[in-house]
Amino acid sequence: MDRKEILSHVDHTLLKPEATWPQIQALCDEAVAYGCASVCINTCYVKQAAAYLAGRCKVCCVVGFPLGAMDTASKAFEARTAIENGADEVDMVINIGRLKNGEYDAVREDIRAVKQAVGDKVLKVIIETCLLTDSEKRKMCDIVCEAGADYIKTSTGFSTGGATFDAVALMVAGVAGRCKVKAAGGISTVEDMEKFLALGADRLGTSRAVKLLKGEAAQGY
Repeated sequence: MDRKEILSHVDHTLLKPEATWPQIQALCDEAVAYGCASVCINTCYVKQAAAYLAGRCKVCCVVGFPLGAMDTASKAFEARTAIENGADEVDMVINIGRLKNGEYDAVREDIRAVKQAVGDKVLKVIIETCLLTDSEKRKMCDIVCEAGADYIKTSTGFSTGGATFDAVALMVAGVAGRCKVKAAGGISTVEDMEKFLALGADRLGTSRAVKLLKGEAAQGY
């Protein structure tokens, strides 16, 4: 798989709380130059990034991030505001505690409310696989699809672990073509990116892809 094809699947990511606008601008410039699928940023920079990019690259943002433990109305409001400010895609975090409680209807409605808020824009649902059992991951494959989301995503990159090959393979099998899969968090080599795509992931969330594919050392999400 060549560099251009890999990068076309990458959400070029900068979600650190200390990220500055010049750093976001640099992220945008790299995403355009290397043909990334989107830039993935926090909502405070969505309006500026959308204006700066002017359609040259999609703007993705995170909602209910990184814990997912806020109420549904807050998530939906954050998502709606992001879309109004120019976001093309939204990555939301599920309510992990509700899932652990077995409150599956509440988890489904949480996702559905955010999907309604984003409308025809893309919604990716972060299930934080490092905190879930395999049974919970499989359950979330069904819930995410039933709620109408476009993608199921492994990780925030801010918890105890990121994407794994086993989790992505499980998710690809679990959704069975009903939605797409995004691997994110801890992707540290070009070989990782190639394998996640070969397993069936459609998107990769990483801050390291551009540097790695240029043969440079990289650290981060």
